[in-house]
Amino acid sequence: MKLPNAENAVMAAEKLRDYLLNPAHRRGASKAKLLMSMGYDSVRWQRLEIDLREQHLMADVEEVEENDYGTCYVVVAGLTGPSGGTVVFRSIWQIDAGTDVPRLITMYPEKR
Repeated sequence: MKLPNAENAVMAAEKLRDYLLNPAHRRGASKAKLLMSMGYDSVRWQRLEIDLREQHLMADVEEVEENDYGTCYVVVAGLTGPSGGTVVFRSIWQIDAGTDVPRLITMYPEKR
C-alpha cells in the first residue's frame, strides 16, 4: 500500500531546513551530517523535499500504527541524494485525526 494522499503530503520547511538539514540542531545533527554528505544543504532544502516526493512517497508503506493523534505510516526506502549516493531511510508520516493529509514527522537512516 502507498501512503494515502501522498500527492498532498506536507513537508514543513522548518522540518527540512531547520531540523533535518541543520548540523547544529541538538537532535537532528547526525541526520543533517549524513544528508549533507549526500549533497543536500539547508540553502537548497527544497531538493530534499523533491527527492522525498519522488523516491519515498512512491515506495510502499511498511508499517501503520494508530496513536492518540491520528495514524502513523512508516516508509523504508532508499534515498539517492544530489551527489549520487543512496542511503536507506525510514520516514514517518502522520495523518492527524480529522484530516486526510499526511505530514512528515521525521526520518532517519535505517540501521542494517
